[in-house]
Amino acid sequence: MVAAVVALVAWALQLMQAANDRREFSLMLAGCMVCSAAVGLATVMVLTFTSPSFLPAVDAGISLDSIVLPWDGQL
Repeated sequence: MVAAVVALVAWALQLMQAANDRREFSLMLAGCMVCSAAVGLATVMVLTFTSPSFLPAVDAGISLDSIVLPWDGQL
């Protein structure tokens, strides 16, 4: 995953350099789109790795088993 993010950033930088050399605005937009894709992928990766399922279980003495939600139909 990290290699994919690095590859996307490198590709975006190459596109933006080519846009600067050729004076083409469309390549600059393509570079920005690739860079935003890299940022989105990195964000999803960080959110996935910091999710509660990756954290060690801590017994705080609070159970959520007794909570009944209105749409459960067990009122």
